[in-house]
Amino acid sequence: MKLNKFTKFILSLSVIGWFAIALLVFNSVSIQAETDPQQVNVYKKIKLFNEVLFKLQENYVEDLDINELIDAAIQGMMEKADPHTNYFTPDEYDRFNANTQGEFGGLGISIDKKGDYITVVSPIEGTPAYNMGILSGDRIVKVDGENVIGISTDEVIKKMRGDKGTRVLIGIQRPGVQEELEFEIIRDIIKIDSIPYAFKLDNGIGYIRIRQFNANTTQELREKLDELEAEGIRGLLIDLRFNPGGLLREAVDTVNEFIGKDKQVVFTRGRTPQANSEYVTRYNRMRSGYPVIVLINEASASAAEIFSGSLQDWDRGLVVGKTSFGKGSVQRLFPLSDGNGLKVTTAKYYIHSGRCIHKDLNDRLLKGEEISEAEIEEAEDQHNQQIFQTVSGRTVYGGGGINPDIELEQSTLSRLGRELRRTNRFFDFSVDYMIEHGQQVTEDFLADDELINRFLAFTAADSIEYDESELSADYDWIRTELSSNIVSRKFGTEAGYIVQLQEDTQLQEALKLFDQFATLQDMFDYAESLKNQAIKE
Repeated sequence: MKLNKFTKFILSLSVIGWFAIALLVFNSVSIQAETDPQQVNVYKKIKLFNEVLFKLQENYVEDLDINELIDAAIQGMMEKADPHTNYFTPDEYDRFNANTQGEFGGLGISIDKKGDYITVVSPIEGTPAYNMGILSGDRIVKVDGENVIGISTDEVIKKMRGDKGTRVLIGIQRPGVQEELEFEIIRDIIKIDSIPYAFKLDNGIGYIRIRQFNANTTQELREKLDELEAEGIRGLLIDLRFNPGGLLREAVDTVNEFIGKDKQVVFTRGRTPQANSEYVTRYNRMRSGYPVIVLINEASASAAEIFSGSLQDWDRGLVVGKTSFGKGSVQRLFPLSDGNGLKVTTAKYYIHSGRCIHKDLNDRLLKGEEISEAEIEEAEDQHNQQIFQTVSGRTVYGGGGINPDIELEQSTLSRLGRELRRTNRFFDFSVDYMIEHGQQVTEDFLADDELINRFLAFTAADSIEYDESELSADYDWIRTELSSNIVSRKFGTEAGYIVQLQEDTQLQEALKLFDQFATLQDMFDYAESLKNQAIKE
């Protein structure tokens, strides 16, 4: 198809723009040409890109969208970078900023897709959806009159989010109610809680779960610590499992709460001078008077590793669990034209002991490359050969995640348990159960054998087969999951979460350390004895 004059004019402007960029690039690299001749080739490649773009647009057998072609070229460039360097469309850029800033305009519901239906997992207390009476288990079938059955979760989220004060009409199918319900809800600013759970356990230990490090984390942590300290906790467990990270500054400021002012937490090193920075605590604050344990696992990453590794470096917390993910690279966000954005890896970070916790193998895995067992073993050997010291002289290792002071295993589920978790029939069963028996549920509710049998019969529709050994292995876990889901429907997610922790073997083992040892130094000594014992064996 031949281009009309207007399209050719627009494209010619594009070419002029590309050539202008090429000239700037050429001028900036020509000085280095003698030492690095490949730099000059950038100019030629940009010219070649324009030639390919024109030839495709003018001669391809069908119409081609020039915007899609350029977007595809940009995505192709991203493939050559690490998996943390990303190009964002305007919608993606807005959602990314909302997640890191910790707030957005919306309704205030946690949702999940179950089959073709977007289902409300829980309304967030105090939000417009909660105040209007949206309930856990409600199915969202329409948004502003548009049918959303079968539509992706991201698409439905885009339709429901919007500016504060604007209205949205939500169509709901509610279990036990025949007719479709309509709710006209006025959007408000929804705060994403970085710390969804913080409470004092029956044994006097404070528990804090940090889900991610967003713009609100430090303030939330201070408030939760103040509340727990007022309740007289004798120890604190900070749960960072499955925490993917977040804002670097927030990680530093949360570490500040435990190590005081003017302490180096992390420094970054990159290819350009502006990528090299040092992050030091800035507030005259330091919690004391109780031992701290930090719980991590293989999915704790980035800012979560800065936090856990820094408390380890400064001997302010015992780190337990499994070696963390090893995501030690720093990304900078660049706004682009037309609302697009670019997230670029600019440096790697090093915590105070000098450890770079980035694991290069993970970048390859995230890009879908196959990694051999030999490569994994070699990386592990290199990791253990990099020895560093904490402030008090304890030995720690670097080069691929944070090693816990004490390793704690998590119990695994049988095939039956994995299938029940995958299909998440606990949620659907608990919604139906509450319709009939909601008034009888108390906060200490515990599923009995009869109810477990009813649940197993309920799951028969999913054709989940199992033998007695699988059922026996997961029986207590099934009881806890049932109880947790039912309690959540009645008393909120935190009440259900507390029930769920009873079967969390990793957490329960960590809590035992508070009973065994009165001080953090006692815990460090015990961890050292375990290491020495392992060396002898």
